Amino acid sequence: MRVLISGSTGFIGSALVKRLVELGHEPVRLVRSTSPDDVPSVRWDPEAETIDDDALDNIDAVVHLAGESIASSRWTDAQKARIMDSRVKGTRTLAKAMAAAEDPPEVFLSGSAIGYYGDTDDQRITEESSAADDFAALVTIEWEKEAAPIATTRTRLAYLRTGIVLDPSGGALKEQLPFFKLGIGGRIGDGTQWFSWISLDDEVGAIIHLLENDVSGPVNLTAPNPVTNGAFTKALGRVLGRPTLLPTPTPALYLRLGKELARTLLLGGAHVSPTVLEASGYEFTDPELEPALQRMLKG
Repeated sequence: MRVLISGSTGFIGSALVKRLVELGHEPVRLVRSTSPDDVPSVRWDPEAETIDDDALDNIDAVVHLAGESIASSRWTDAQKARIMDSRVKGTRTLAKAMAAAEDPPEVFLSGSAIGYYGDTDDQRITEESSAADDFAALVTIEWEKEAAPIATTRTRLAYLRTGIVLDPSGGALKEQLPFFKLGIGGRIGDGTQWFSWISLDDEVGAIIHLLENDVSGPVNLTAPNPVTNGAFTKALGRVLGRPTLLPTPTPALYLRLGKELARTLLLGGAHVSPTVLEASGYEFTDPELEPALQRMLKG
């Protein structure tokens, strides 16, 4: 399978490229300038909404992961615009290319996030649950809306509603590890907010599963056993053999990230279930948090 990947040099994209190569597939990077290695690449400029005319030639599937990180800095008006534009313009560019292609790829997996559901307390969330009305939800709604025209009789479209991806090589876990290793990591807020996680191995495994199996529409990419932030904190402390007695003060989060970002990403959460993924037959490598952390951090 020849798979075009946007965001191919990012945390998830890099792991996906590596796994596809290992499995004998041919990844193709969709890049702004030059490929960082000998993996084949084609050019695009999502800001200008341009893409190489031959970008989709002989491509069997597209995995669209590109987008500005929602946690890279405070949510100023300018940063919110960058986050939204990076997703809307990039997806629109690919949708136009798909519509113009004489022989479009048979599969399109479009990035999305469980931010679609917002902060839902203890309600169990499935793909049938409704969207929230905060900024993170609005971003995912617009993101998915731009991809919707891609779904045709010639192309199968699925939305990758991804949870918190865990691996020491990047993402949230990499950011937290130094503090926990020093024994100064702790729960965030009261620790009761849900933490719907997935290991990087399962994130990549699920994407490849969706490339190969006839699944369409929204798909929650989360482990089947979410935990609260407090439970995550205790599990990580046990695996590292470090105390987790000091909670992160909420005012400190507000000072560093701003209230809106802190409340959305750290102080809120959703109990998300991977209903569609499990029904399609995907078998998780890491269904439980503590054994997953043990595998990642202790081998």
